[in-house]
Amino acid sequence: MYEYDVIVVGAGGAGLRAAIAAHEEGADVALVTKLHPVRSHTGAAEGGINAALREGDDWELHAYDTMKGSDYLGDAPAIDTFAQDAPDEVIQLEHWGMPFSREDDGRVSQRPFGGLSFPRTTYAGAETGHHLLHTMYEQAVKRGIDVYDEWYVMNLAVTDHDDPEDRECHGVVAYEIKSGEVAGFRARNGVVLATGGLGQVFEHTTNAVANTGDGAAMAYRAGVPLEDMEMIQFHPTTLPSTGVLISEGVRGEGGILYNDDGERFMFERGYANNEGELASRDVVSRAELTEVQEGRGIEDEYVHLDMRHLGEERIVDRLENILHLAEDFEGVDGLEEPMPVKPGQHYAMGGIETDENGQTCIDGLYAAGENACVSLHGANRLGGNALPELLVFGARAGKHAAGGDMAAARIETGPSAKSEDADVEASVDLGAVDASGDAAADGAMTAPEAVLESAVERERERVESLIEREGTNHAEVRADVQETMTEYVNVFREEEGLKQALEELKRAREAYQDVAVADPSRTYNTDLIHTIETRNILDLAEAITVGALAREEFRGAHWRKAHQQRKDDEWIKHTMLAWNEGSPELYYKPVILEGDEQTYEPKERSY
Repeated sequence: MYEYDVIVVGAGGAGLRAAIAAHEEGADVALVTKLHPVRSHTGAAEGGINAALREGDDWELHAYDTMKGSDYLGDAPAIDTFAQDAPDEVIQLEHWGMPFSREDDGRVSQRPFGGLSFPRTTYAGAETGHHLLHTMYEQAVKRGIDVYDEWYVMNLAVTDHDDPEDRECHGVVAYEIKSGEVAGFRARNGVVLATGGLGQVFEHTTNAVANTGDGAAMAYRAGVPLEDMEMIQFHPTTLPSTGVLISEGVRGEGGILYNDDGERFMFERGYANNEGELASRDVVSRAELTEVQEGRGIEDEYVHLDMRHLGEERIVDRLENILHLAEDFEGVDGLEEPMPVKPGQHYAMGGIETDENGQTCIDGLYAAGENACVSLHGANRLGGNALPELLVFGARAGKHAAGGDMAAARIETGPSAKSEDADVEASVDLGAVDASGDAAADGAMTAPEAVLESAVERERERVESLIEREGTNHAEVRADVQETMTEYVNVFREEEGLKQALEELKRAREAYQDVAVADPSRTYNTDLIHTIETRNILDLAEAITVGALAREEFRGAHWRKAHQQRKDDEWIKHTMLAWNEGSPELYYKPVILEGDEQTYEPKERSY
């Protein structure tokens, strides 16, 4: 057993920032991560970091843009906290040595991004996430923070009180990939989940293969509600063959989208008469797919993104990485020809319910980054808001977990925050076919060591069972889930398709009960890791689909064919899903539109 004050699971942007903040509070901290920190998916972020730094801009404008972008599903306390803290976090990064792109006068460069009323996106070429990750990893090394890399966290160690709000998290159980050891990590003060996105739920995604939603699934099964899971962002510019991201920075610098008729369709077809290509991501993604569906797509699949007119000097200076991606994956020279692009799954706005300090309803359990939902992004995330979210809420979660003095949160968490019950018409029973794999300890044990030892033993038994028995390979189940989600729970959603998805996910759950690991080895057994990840993918796929079926309106990234309007009187509320011992319970809680400085009034969202 390993023991620390604070255990941070995941070592991307949010995890590193949480660990640094906890260390600064005097805590003994460990990062436990299935990847080496600099291989984390934060490194793939290209566009930039939004912060109100310049004269003529201020945090209130940034907050308003974020709330408008969220389609009024964001919570004001989270949005205001974020916009106020972001400038200091960017300045701190600069002091730590982040190599930002700069203007001739030495100031950090900022460029326009979709949905912003001011060019407030700082960046480092088109490799912003890469430089951010390395900058913060240097700080972790400098502080001597212990890093357990290539340790896959399989589950949480949580007490089994009937009421999730009475439960306590005492640590995690992890599997060392190189040795096969299953060990417990006790957290005296708190566990911070920072495992990133869930893109592998879908077939066409910008996310890495490692983005399997581990943190969200583990917290869900431990009793923490998942919030607004239906809100999945599809980025409008991904490469058709691979899903590799083409940064919004291309459009921020002046890149133009064309259809097969050579029309600049964002303007000429009236999708965004004012902002054009710089409308928010959900608007641009729907526009592209509409062009394809109405026969104006190129090869009936994609549209063109053209940056040739920007000139070689500007492209090489600010977007050089994009040239390499287009050439390597599509064989296209971006200096000479337009790039093919189409929407791809990119980001989960929903996730583990937390307050402004990263705290969940389970004592000692925190979350930050993409696996969390403080409801900063609501129904749609603005480009350039993900990286500052990692910094702001990673820092707050780490500090609070370490016992730092912080103001009380305004956002309530847990089932007690429920404002109304909900129901969803599914044609199948939801939830676990087999509820094994829950995090809560068996029996009435509450002593931290006993809770952790029990959790470790259960995970050892699970590993042995998967390796020793014969059965189906998990890859067949995962592929079925990905195809189902891409077919029915994509940009455009219909009631019958969502119900069909739930039926197919039910069959996938049943098939998963027979999975087995063909590789008998105990070392570097990636088949074992992927098999466990597939359980997480299944749970989250169902959660996304249930939320999408329940929300009968069109808001942000969530589009329903039979519900073409935003219904403010009925749907300014969060969809919440509680695990409830394997029988998911859907309910709602109110969106908070009243901030400390301003109250946000829902308005028509146009660009």
